[in-house]
Amino acid sequence: MQKYALPPYKIKMVEPISLIGKDERVKRLKEAGYNPFRLRSEDVYIDLLTDSGTGAMSHFQWAALMQGDESYAGSRSYYRLEKVVKDITGYNYILPAHQGRGAEQVVIPELVVHDNMCFISNIHFDTTRAHVEIAGARAIDCVIPECFEISKYHPFKGNFDLKKLEQIILEKEAKNIAGIIMTITNNSAGGQPVSMENMRAVNVIAKKYGITLLIDGARYAENSFFIKKREAGYENKTIREIAKEVFDLADIFLMSAKKDGLVNIGGIIAIKDNFELFQKCQTNIVPKEGFPTYGGLAGRDMDALAVGLQEALEESYLAYRIDEVRYLGDLLREAGIPIQYPTGGHAVFVDCGEIAPHIPFDQFPAQAVSNALYIEGGIRPVEIGSLLLGRDPDTRKNIKADKEFMRLTIPRRTYTMEHLRYVAECLISVYKNRKDLKGLEFTYESPILRHFTAEFKPVE
Repeated sequence: MQKYALPPYKIKMVEPISLIGKDERVKRLKEAGYNPFRLRSEDVYIDLLTDSGTGAMSHFQWAALMQGDESYAGSRSYYRLEKVVKDITGYNYILPAHQGRGAEQVVIPELVVHDNMCFISNIHFDTTRAHVEIAGARAIDCVIPECFEISKYHPFKGNFDLKKLEQIILEKEAKNIAGIIMTITNNSAGGQPVSMENMRAVNVIAKKYGITLLIDGARYAENSFFIKKREAGYENKTIREIAKEVFDLADIFLMSAKKDGLVNIGGIIAIKDNFELFQKCQTNIVPKEGFPTYGGLAGRDMDALAVGLQEALEESYLAYRIDEVRYLGDLLREAGIPIQYPTGGHAVFVDCGEIAPHIPFDQFPAQAVSNALYIEGGIRPVEIGSLLLGRDPDTRKNIKADKEFMRLTIPRRTYTMEHLRYVAECLISVYKNRKDLKGLEFTYESPILRHFTAEFKPVE
């Protein structure tokens, strides 16, 4: 019996990659300030930094590029995209953006109507948290405690802690809650899904207190696949039907389409029925993203996205996509490496706090392991821990993450199982020599989203 799903596609084009020598990798990492974000892609052999805009498009998408409309206003490409998004979500008002953070910077400030407001999420991802804080609000996370019991199986570790959610609302008062954000899948929790049952309960709480409910749905299709496979009553529903049921629960949908849109650039703002909010966002998008019918995208990008959104809902594609992640996770677990279990939809999250307990949280153990993996095999991962979490906006002290994760993020339709086996072999080698890992200290730290541009040196 086939243990992992077979790929539902064949490869028609290749891009050469090469592995530079180990001494050269040491030199390149030092030049990059010991920050994998600052490495040149040509110096990376297997790039697992992100799944955002790094996947391969289909021949149908490449064909769609050719019909892209170059119009500034009233683009035909926009109306083709609008129809697809309306069909999938059932929402009335659609605006394109250049990517997810573009969508956030347009919508989030419109929901912050007075001082001392906050957003509540299962877990805010980095750009969402940043845009909340830039808008003058505060981000509060509210995920179930099982999320952090990484070796224990739970089918929906991305779920909201419902009791805590209602306690926060009562403590802060509903008038001070700008919105509840359902992040699906829950990226910082390990790409973990949220159950339909949990989302329905969040919807009930939001309605009870009159709070706007947003979906941060960069990976909504992957979340829908997990619901089909793990939640009773959904096994005979299509991915599209499950996704539509999810969208019915919320008021706003924000998406980095560079994930489950299967494109290299693009974002979406979809508003169910709040025309007044739509008008405000339409006004806001012009100075920030571009005209409402292109939102910072070329027509060809919108056409490729219109196709990609539909391909991402195909069950055969999702089955193989999820199994790629599971395959890498299985290899690491067999070697005794601590990971978030079960694996999520887009990445394997490695617990570097457990791998390197001798490195303090504010010397960033996951960054140290990430750097060691690059030196070992030319593989570029990303830190999802205390470095990403940043500083408290009021005290400016480093915030300690619940888990010091390193994310091995798998681009869509890009690498083979053999590539992933190589990743596992290299990380196993790093793990065997984990006592030699050293922490890092800043030589440069930017005030916002510091992990993207910071520079470090090893702690002596």
